[in-house]
Amino acid sequence: MTMKRIHREIADVQKEDLGAITLTPTQESLYRWKGTIPGPQGSPYEGGVFNIDIQLNLDYPFSAPKVTFVTRIYHMNISDKGGICIDILKQNWSPALSLFKVMLSLSSLLTDPNPRTCPVPSIATEYMRNRQQHDRTAKRWTELYA
Repeated sequence: MTMKRIHREIADVQKEDLGAITLTPTQESLYRWKGTIPGPQGSPYEGGVFNIDIQLNLDYPFSAPKVTFVTRIYHMNISDKGGICIDILKQNWSPALSLFKVMLSLSSLLTDPNPRTCPVPSIATEYMRNRQQHDRTAKRWTELYA
């Protein structure tokens, strides 16, 4: 079941218009994927390209993939180790979701962070209290790392 689903996702990605997002399995394993997300226009991440690592479990799609940001990013929902706090990768995962939908959700997270569920409360506090400073720091990190 898992391999059939992975092959279907490969075919879907090849025919889908991903825009500037990339998503592909690695040469080493179909259970490990790499992707990139461009910083969304108008966000403090604009101009950057963020590398994403995706590890599928043996029972995928019945369990959520383990997704991490490889590129450092100043974001309240992304830890310093690249861990992502987003509901579809935790309690709201569904086999109906695809890796492409995960990538779209991550892109959306860059423009619409969630201060209520975040692994980096200091960034959330700055975002809520001093948005200009937050955006300056996020832009600087994007220039440095992405």
